[in-house]
Amino acid sequence: MAQVLSRGFSFRRRRLAMALPLLGAGVWSAGTWAAAPAAEVKEPYWRASRALMGTQVDVAVAGADAATLRRATELAFAQMQRLEQLMSRYRPDSVVARIHRAAGIAPVRVPPEVMAVLRSAQQLAAATGGAFDATVGVFKGWSFAPGATAMPTDRELARQRPLVGARGLVLDPRAGTAFLARRGMALDLGGVAKLPILEAGMQVLRANGVDHALVNGGGDVLTLGQWQGRPWRVGLRDPRAPERLLGRVEVEGPAVVASSGDYERCFFQDGERMHHVLNPRTGRPTTGVHGVSLVARDVAAVNGLGTALMVQGLAAGQALAERRPDLPLLMAGADGTLWQSGAMAALLRPMAG
Repeated sequence: MAQVLSRGFSFRRRRLAMALPLLGAGVWSAGTWAAAPAAEVKEPYWRASRALMGTQVDVAVAGADAATLRRATELAFAQMQRLEQLMSRYRPDSVVARIHRAAGIAPVRVPPEVMAVLRSAQQLAAATGGAFDATVGVFKGWSFAPGATAMPTDRELARQRPLVGARGLVLDPRAGTAFLARRGMALDLGGVAKLPILEAGMQVLRANGVDHALVNGGGDVLTLGQWQGRPWRVGLRDPRAPERLLGRVEVEGPAVVASSGDYERCFFQDGERMHHVLNPRTGRPTTGVHGVSLVARDVAAVNGLGTALMVQGLAAGQALAERRPDLPLLMAGADGTLWQSGAMAALLRPMAG
């Protein structure tokens, strides 16, 4: 539900993504330097894009010499690709695929990075009363790929629903193992793995001498430092009309803008929007909320919350804001309601200026 705004160059728009960079007046050309107005450019920068995690991941960096920036970017992409390969449910050689094959049979040893994501998923399931549940991977009949959309039958969903339940994911951090308790269970870490993967890329950038960076993955945006001496600007989309921007937030230093929405991967069936955020209790797309955006200083504070709130609804978001008054939160209801927390109201600015 957001676009990033700055004054040095511009990223290509992603179709209906809720958070993506629109970085000023330059021309985006992946992996190359581009001309920008001399008054705007105070230090060298580098930017590149790669297809990862079923979306486009963009990296923009500054604050070091050109060789350092380019090398750091390549290392960051390599790290993100490595982690994607570990946690993808679509790769037969991934750790997640091995967990699926061993469901109901035996625990599987997992790398620390995967264990961290699995533990985060379990904690979120407990905190949200099951609104977030990584075992929704069992609903395999859904496909949101352009030109190859598909949906399961009611009979399929009825057969699969009993296999959903976070308690069926058994973790042993000391032994470093993960186990799905029943045959047929499956994981989908899409709602909880992307931000940690992007964060790992940002950590690589920092470790390799980059002081200012932006990492954008399909609408989830992480920032470090500033852009050309000014805060990064992130424009929030209106989930009710995704081509329209509601306003912008300005962030600097480490920051996260996390978004979830019902229009990023979707199709229509008999006039009903079918989208990729599934309700664990029904196996069907969530209803009641079009989109959620959150702003925080670190990934842990908001990881998976957008997905959970899509399931729980507007009232749950309002209750969350009461418990966490410092959390900027924006939600759009399916009934046309647009609601923002006090912290978001203080942060969100008009697009002009």
